[in-house]
Amino acid sequence: MTLSLQPAQESDLSAIVALMNVAFRGATGQRSWSTEEGYITGTRTSILLLHEEIAEGAHLLVVKDEATSDLKGCVSLKASTPTIWYLGSLTVDPALQNSGFGRELLAASELYAAARGARTIQMTVVNVRHALIAWYERRGYQLTGETRPFPYGDTRFGVPTRDDLEFVVLIKHLPG
Repeated sequence: MTLSLQPAQESDLSAIVALMNVAFRGATGQRSWSTEEGYITGTRTSILLLHEEIAEGAHLLVVKDEATSDLKGCVSLKASTPTIWYLGSLTVDPALQNSGFGRELLAASELYAAARGARTIQMTVVNVRHALIAWYERRGYQLTGETRPFPYGDTRFGVPTRDDLEFVVLIKHLPG
């Protein structure tokens, strides 16, 4: 079954911020393989940052529970070129992690981008997130060997607690 990705509305932004912050940073007393807890603290995003992403051409997409309209997940997709799209902020409600929902959200995101001309998906992941990198590799993404600097000093995305962070670049070539 393919998930139905819908463009985020202004009324969704507060819920997206709350979901991303708990999914990426963890809730008090909760530890998960998918959080950045332990090496980045503070907030992951804000409504202002989401507005900036959208203004720069990102497709901020959400999946909601059909019965309750509660936010289940979100993703940001942006065309870097007509055929290369950047995938960022893939976020799953922590209650749905390890249920297969993340795989479905990723697959739906790839289909969304492919339907708009993408032939390659590119993403960046913090280098010390080994379990997450392995998760993406199991879904066909490959490390390129390219790295990008971590934005030390820019606390809009959180505060690093280590001095060895950088982003690794992964890509996946889409069929067709």
